[in-house]
Amino acid sequence: MGKTRLEAFSDGVLAIIITIMVLELKVPHGITFETLAPLLPVFLSYLLSFLYVGIYWNNHHHMLHACKKVTGSVLWANLHLLFWLSLLPFATGWMGENHFAPVPSLLYGVVLLAAGIAYWILQQRIIAADGESSKLRHAIGSDWKGKLSPVFYVVGIGLTFVHAGLAQAVYVGVALMWLVPDRRIERSLHASE
Repeated sequence: MGKTRLEAFSDGVLAIIITIMVLELKVPHGITFETLAPLLPVFLSYLLSFLYVGIYWNNHHHMLHACKKVTGSVLWANLHLLFWLSLLPFATGWMGENHFAPVPSLLYGVVLLAAGIAYWILQQRIIAADGESSKLRHAIGSDWKGKLSPVFYVVGIGLTFVHAGLAQAVYVGVALMWLVPDRRIERSLHASE
């Protein structure tokens, strides 16, 4: 199978995930700004999750451009990543509806951690499939952001037992860390052309 089909399928799933999340934003019954206030936690959780899905989509896109071939293990690793990302709408909705309570915030962190691990597994499967000449291996280098993210997610999960707001700050911090564009793969691909 070519990587184009894998990328198209993944793009479709990620688009559906965003669509499901936005459908959780219910229209309030009222015409004043005060009627919007109860929706603020739901909107903020949606905003954070939209940011995460966008980050995954962007990095997934770049990763697949560095990929030379798609094997069965790459397909399964990609499905594994999409599985965890598909749980984001549920975790997002539960967390927002319950105003960032500890248990929903903990589950949200677990989903982020599992998605981060699944992304790393996909990355490793692509590197293995491409062999010693893997452009992705060269491009990611030490991958400090990829190694730090799971550590921060575990810290965030632990902080839900102290104060859920601290956990949220960690989740936002990781998203902001990834929001700064990671140009390693782009630079590596342009250098090899």
